[in-house]
Amino acid sequence: MMTDQVTVFEDHKNQRIEYSTCYMCACRCGIKVTVENDNVRFIQGNRNHPTNQGVLCAKGSAGIMKQNSPAKLHQPLLRKPGTARGAGEFVPISWEKALDMLTARLQNIRSTNPDKLAFFTGRDQMQALTGLWAQQFGTLNWAAHGGFCSVNMAAGGLYMMPFAFWEFGDPDWDRTKYFMLWGVAEDHASNPIKIALEKLKRRGAKFVAINPARTGYQAIADEWVAIKPGTDGLLALSMVHVLLERELFDWDFLIRYTNAPFLIIDAPGSSDHGLFWRNAAGHPQVWDMNTQNFADGMEAGSNPSLSLLDKHITPAGRTVRTVMSLMIEKYLDASYAPEQVSKITGVPAETIERLALEMAQVAFEETIEIDCEWTDWTGRKHDKFIGRPVSMYAMRGVSAHSNGFQSARAIHLLQILLGTIDCPGGFCAKPPYPKPVPPPVKPAQHSAPNQPLSSSPLGYPTGPEDLVIDEQGNPKRIDKAFSWETPLSIQGLLHMVITNAHNYDPYRIDTLILFMANMAWNSSMNTAEIQKMLVAKDSEDGEYRIPFIVVSDAYHSEMVNFADLILPDTTYLERYDTLSMLDRPISETDAVCDSIRHPILKTNRDVRAWQEVLVDLAGRLQFPAFVHENGEKRYQDYKDFIVNYQKEPGIGFLSGWRGKNGDQHLRGEPNPRQWEAYIDHQSFFQHHLPLNIRYFRFVNQAYLDFAVEAAYIPKAEPMFIEIYSEPLQRFRLAGEGVYDGPRPSQPADRERLAKYFDPLPFWYEPLEQQRVSAEEYPFFAVNQRPMMMYHSWDSQNAWLRQIIAQNFLYMNRQRGEHLGIADQSWVWVESHNGKIRVQVKLIEGCQEDTVWTWNAIGKQSGAWALSPDAPEATRGFLMNHLISELLPEKTGERRLTNSDPITGQAAWYDLRVRIYPAAPGEEGTWPTFPTIKPLADEPRPVDRLRYHTHPPVNLKS
Repeated sequence: MMTDQVTVFEDHKNQRIEYSTCYMCACRCGIKVTVENDNVRFIQGNRNHPTNQGVLCAKGSAGIMKQNSPAKLHQPLLRKPGTARGAGEFVPISWEKALDMLTARLQNIRSTNPDKLAFFTGRDQMQALTGLWAQQFGTLNWAAHGGFCSVNMAAGGLYMMPFAFWEFGDPDWDRTKYFMLWGVAEDHASNPIKIALEKLKRRGAKFVAINPARTGYQAIADEWVAIKPGTDGLLALSMVHVLLERELFDWDFLIRYTNAPFLIIDAPGSSDHGLFWRNAAGHPQVWDMNTQNFADGMEAGSNPSLSLLDKHITPAGRTVRTVMSLMIEKYLDASYAPEQVSKITGVPAETIERLALEMAQVAFEETIEIDCEWTDWTGRKHDKFIGRPVSMYAMRGVSAHSNGFQSARAIHLLQILLGTIDCPGGFCAKPPYPKPVPPPVKPAQHSAPNQPLSSSPLGYPTGPEDLVIDEQGNPKRIDKAFSWETPLSIQGLLHMVITNAHNYDPYRIDTLILFMANMAWNSSMNTAEIQKMLVAKDSEDGEYRIPFIVVSDAYHSEMVNFADLILPDTTYLERYDTLSMLDRPISETDAVCDSIRHPILKTNRDVRAWQEVLVDLAGRLQFPAFVHENGEKRYQDYKDFIVNYQKEPGIGFLSGWRGKNGDQHLRGEPNPRQWEAYIDHQSFFQHHLPLNIRYFRFVNQAYLDFAVEAAYIPKAEPMFIEIYSEPLQRFRLAGEGVYDGPRPSQPADRERLAKYFDPLPFWYEPLEQQRVSAEEYPFFAVNQRPMMMYHSWDSQNAWLRQIIAQNFLYMNRQRGEHLGIADQSWVWVESHNGKIRVQVKLIEGCQEDTVWTWNAIGKQSGAWALSPDAPEATRGFLMNHLISELLPEKTGERRLTNSDPITGQAAWYDLRVRIYPAAPGEEGTWPTFPTIKPLADEPRPVDRLRYHTHPPVNLKS
């Protein structure tokens, strides 16, 4: 029967709109948040934002349930006196008492031996602040999550080019015609890459995906190349072989913009073998084709020759060769021929050759021209930008191998030969990059009581002299970064901190501070053993081997239970935060961009933003950069710090609306209303680059001048691409025992330097696989993150759990059936290090020698405020139990980290396993762990989590 009832919808008068930056993954998209009654009504993408242009994924929308998670921490907690670490027994403590206690402990450390503090952070997105804090404290022991995530991507690029994969560059999505994606799971770059791939598909550009698994992005590729894990670098160099063999490379690009013409000293056994031959000014020399004589390679008027095969004799009688001649000799070797490479990579030889030729066809026959006057560093005038529209992107699937650094360089070499660097349609830099190769920052080498470090704890060594080692060659850092074991570990080795601290290797620390780093679960290799290390005691004094652990997190992760002091963080909707040009900005290839977060919601818990805690502690501890000469605090809080701190005159954390009147951008004195300006402009700043400085920035004089003014680079000088890495050669000479400087004493270190520090990209079998029998362990085993999750942050999210609450072990269907493994059956998976029982899922889209799973779905029972019998705990699993943080033992050798020998990147993906069916009745995930005790103030787990900002509207009228 019809009635006169009118359907009542929500009253928008009670709502307000706020703009901020998402924190549900690393993309840092712009969000438009509708708030009602101090609760989030819904979250949508900001259409004006440069990163996501209004697009928002499941993760971003589910920020509502992140905010309303029952796993949120509510107050500072202290381990209950007399109880065991890890038992989950805590007592509340006030913030003042907690900070007084921590300040006293840190003051004692700082005044005696600052390196007794180890401060390591997860995906904190504010490393400029945490790094500054560590530098001011004076500890060498600081780093972020990059060392176990994708440092190979960063270092591989930045030791070769003025920028890199990861957050340093992007393809020119609007113009590229051929895109190759290497080892990228769909959680990474999320919305931006979805937008970009849609553009590619709509324009008819070819999209090639290289990955052992055909998921997400790979599923929509025009061509999926099912490669064996860890062989990406070899595949790239086989394509290099094809290009060189056919002479399909950009001669002009190599001559003008790379060190391919530079002359290398050819004197095996000498201390300068393989180094550049330099003049009195220290500049590399070239052979000038005009004068038929040697010339300064940095001289604008020279016309360098690539001198492919011939050698030259210097006036002093020394033999020198061009980098290009070494490349030809190396890569035309038969070992890089597609027929040979196919046997290792699993990619057919004809596919390797065809892909190389397709890219060459697009690069050289389908060039792009943009009419625009620009001037390069030599003063040459150009009337157009010429682009070679081939682009690539690579990520963790390549980097998380112990050969990832050289593999990343191999992929870059492929781009460089095609001339597709920072050009229309190519792979382009994102401000503040490009930067000199490598960036001119060296890691601090020495610490002293009550003194800041002379520079950041992290940096870019260019030779053995820059290592952080003592006079006997022993590591000074607890993670052994910048030591002979991993010299170029520019992001540290977070995955080694607990093991080394437990072993007192190289010394015993006093306090470990962890922020957003779940080291008791999915962020650690060998998880069960790491948990034992966290509670292990010294046999002599009975104290914990790691005496004091401080954990800051917003949620009750597995790591929280092992804390002695818990400092609860806010959510991303409750705090001030910056995505800074000094750190990890949100820039696009055509624009300088940064952004903020600001408190949209009031906190209903006794929590403080970690940023605020750090600024408070810095004042309490009297850090020079944070106090006046009379000892008074220089900054009231984090908000005040961001406005008034200046790295140099006019340069601060935020680039927009500087100057007293807020009318200056990029550089200007502090603006007291800068936060308000950002909030008024939807929480982001965007400065579009003029067209004439948008390409070839590493040699574009107008851009170089701009970058100096913006403080991105120290000098307006060209930044050549270093195909041949002289820093790597210096370390190799040290390994060979002929370097004129520091040299390692231990045979294992000498061998690693000599073998893996090749100045030209090359491929080698991953280190763990060199020590594990492929016959005994026939499968490669890798993991990746699903599109609807990111790290372990979101797997307690009530909405996202409905999409995935259990992970399977995915296996090639034909291979599984051949082994008698049924779909959705339970199987045992064994490595040299451990054993797990999991449920298998047979699929077609998987390389036949590879098994894989989603990362971080499995949880310890009771963690994250989940029910003890939650599917994440009973049917989800971690592959981490199979992986060791140390390489298998070798007679006569100390235990070495299971990492890239160059960068220290955790080798998560070097794992090999065997798989066989579980016996009848053997079901459920194994191993299992004791249920974590809920915190005293933690809500009881519920089957259904829901909330409303207003009474539900009945739409059945």
